[in-house]
Amino acid sequence: MHRFQFSGKERSASKEEILNELMDSYGDMVKKLAFTYVKDINLAEDIAQDVFISCYNNLHLFKENSTYKTWIYRIAVNRSKDVVKSNAYKRILPFKKFTVTSREKTPELKLIDKSTQKTVTKSLMNLPSKYREILFFFYYEELKLREISEITSLKEATVKTRLSRGKQLLKKELERRRFEYE
Repeated sequence: MHRFQFSGKERSASKEEILNELMDSYGDMVKKLAFTYVKDINLAEDIAQDVFISCYNNLHLFKENSTYKTWIYRIAVNRSKDVVKSNAYKRILPFKKFTVTSREKTPELKLIDKSTQKTVTKSLMNLPSKYREILFFFYYEELKLREISEITSLKEATVKTRLSRGKQLLKKELERRRFEYE
């Protein structure tokens, strides 16, 4: 669990202290999220850096009706989409090795070996981004449908539909790779 929750103490903390805590709490997640869009670890790191610069510059605009987590994710999603749309991105070499893993592995995930994780990750990366991002948030970041809805600015019903369709597509992709999916 992340240590940083909005409690009013941040008002007395400096912007630098808040930013450092946000980077410690969410840096890896932002990088992994960006990677699901750009499929390049170096570019994902650049995006993460841009996200936290944006957070620093716009900290005064943070609204208490959301959490820092959803606010940062929304910035990360938007920045990642901007990069994917840019001409510079289209010149970057596709897919480099990167395995997305949860910080705390469930017993089930511990049983999956490395080759299986790579197969699942590669299969996930082959899905259209609208399904990939939902599956990433739900399974890797263990977010609730409501949180995913806030981050993606989609209705909760749309998130639920994309999650269901994404699971079906992932299953087909895994079967295509001759991988048993249950």
